[in-house]
Amino acid sequence: MRTKQIFFWCAWVFLWGSCVARFVVEKNNLKITSPKSLRGIYECAIGNFGVPKYGGTMIGSVLYPKSNRNGCKSFDSSLGSKPGTFPTFVLIDRGDCFFTLKAWNAQKGGAAAILVADDRVEPLITMDTPEEGNGANNDDYIEKISIPSALISKSLGDNIKRALSDGAMVNVNLDWREALPHPDERVEYEFWTSSNDECGPKCESEINFVQSFKGSAQLLEQKGFAKFTPHYITWYCPEAFILSQQCKSQCINNGRYCAPDPELDFSRGYNGRDVVIQNLRQACFFKVANESGKPWQWWDYVTDFSIRCPMRENKYTEECSDQVIKSLGADLKKVKDCVGDPTANVDNPVLNAEQDAQIGNGDRGDVTILPTLIINNRQYRGKLSRAAVLKAICSGFQETTEPSICLAPDMETNECLQNNGGCWQDKAANITACRDTFRGRVCECPTVQNVPFIGDGYTHCEATGSLRCAINNGGCWKETQGSRSFSACIDDHTKGCKCPPGFRGDGFHSCKDVDECKEKTACQCPECQCKNTWGSYECTCNDGLFYTRENDMCIGKYAATASGGGIVWLVILILAIAGAGGYAFYKYRIRKYMDSEIRAIMAQYMPLDNQPEVSSQAHEDV
Repeated sequence: MRTKQIFFWCAWVFLWGSCVARFVVEKNNLKITSPKSLRGIYECAIGNFGVPKYGGTMIGSVLYPKSNRNGCKSFDSSLGSKPGTFPTFVLIDRGDCFFTLKAWNAQKGGAAAILVADDRVEPLITMDTPEEGNGANNDDYIEKISIPSALISKSLGDNIKRALSDGAMVNVNLDWREALPHPDERVEYEFWTSSNDECGPKCESEINFVQSFKGSAQLLEQKGFAKFTPHYITWYCPEAFILSQQCKSQCINNGRYCAPDPELDFSRGYNGRDVVIQNLRQACFFKVANESGKPWQWWDYVTDFSIRCPMRENKYTEECSDQVIKSLGADLKKVKDCVGDPTANVDNPVLNAEQDAQIGNGDRGDVTILPTLIINNRQYRGKLSRAAVLKAICSGFQETTEPSICLAPDMETNECLQNNGGCWQDKAANITACRDTFRGRVCECPTVQNVPFIGDGYTHCEATGSLRCAINNGGCWKETQGSRSFSACIDDHTKGCKCPPGFRGDGFHSCKDVDECKEKTACQCPECQCKNTWGSYECTCNDGLFYTRENDMCIGKYAATASGGGIVWLVILILAIAGAGGYAFYKYRIRKYMDSEIRAIMAQYMPLDNQPEVSSQAHEDV
């Protein structure tokens, strides 16, 4: 395992020896489509330089050069593909020079991607940039590498070489679509960094990235598309060395939290203790900003601190940091309370949480490389640049949920522009089922003006719901001739098309006029004369007779008038009889009631002939 594949703080081997971390190799798929003998899907390891095509794929043809097979020198002949052929994926042997130099030479030669064949039987490893201080960074070529790279196993490399030597064409598809999880509409990502700005080209690259990515990061956070968290690596000093000068100069809180010397020289400049304190201030600033609902202010603070408080100008101090915090309107007291007393022999909750977060969980692995970007709990591999990182973040969104920044022309290719992506469309209504996403197009029936379309999205989409006829007539047939219009769309039907009366057809593409006269479905009485019209018919009668469409017959005009008005007179007659009967019944009931009332009153004052007399004695007893 290379030095970059163990914890970065293990540089202190002179204090307590070596240490081992759980490093996870991030992989993507390599699919061989020809020759048939090699056809299949293989794993390959993503290189930690160049620009992997996260969320996408690349198709190419493999070329194994006749000379310079280790790729350590510039290629004399062009590796570029000829017009009309697949891009070139150059196959290079591992060994003799840095991975990055191989990739740079391949890119200069015109290759679209580089495949490095391992020279030993072992699990896949991550190809990384060279170590600092070995003379490999005299050139700035590493930051110029833009092609993707992948390490393949020795056995796969040998099989590809054998097929090429036999004259076969080896076509492959590099696939990064599942390299990062994309579960939902929000991406969660972490950036493991350090306030140290004196670590050479890596620190300069990191600072440049923060400054260039700040705008995109803040936009994604403010719009709710992403959740960002910064992190900082620390380690503890072994108890046996707590009183040593090395621990005192590199650690705070009695050896609990340490960082390496920026210059790796204990006799000059700033020391690791200063770095830990500034890292803690940055972590505390994020905590305070996050609690105030403005976590994106971290990008402003870190950017301004790197500009206003650099180590090389001896401004890497608490006073300079305080000025930056005040200028951003943050609560300085809360930041200081969070930092606490670095000289106290107590735990710091923020740095304890940071140490816990360094240990990987699930598929993530431990954080072993600085800087490290983690997207949806998977470590990013590749060039640390705005465009490359934004592409990776965009690949972390579930299809159709990515923000518009991910669909800009410089970020992805709109596959719906060519042949509508092979999806259904209604050109007349300018409606399409093709939906562009960062990972490629999807064919999905749309919703237009609150009218949902249903179907497979590829060959058919149909408007549904009560308002469907307002959208391109619900996809149904419609035609106008003169002043008359007919439609096969019915508003009270949630879906489907049905030709109106007088027409016959599927209702979608055509409805043909029915000739009622020719088919003898109307106007068939002996006196009738039939004439077909568009969508209906006209029927006339001989000898001054009148045609009734309800009965499909000819009758005399008087009979027609009588028949037309007879019902009305019948209704009037029935109402009159009912009214008279009701009146008579009313009069009878009223009269009977009045008679009974009068008889009762008179009975109180004079006996009637048919009523017996009542004795006064009996009346009193009552």
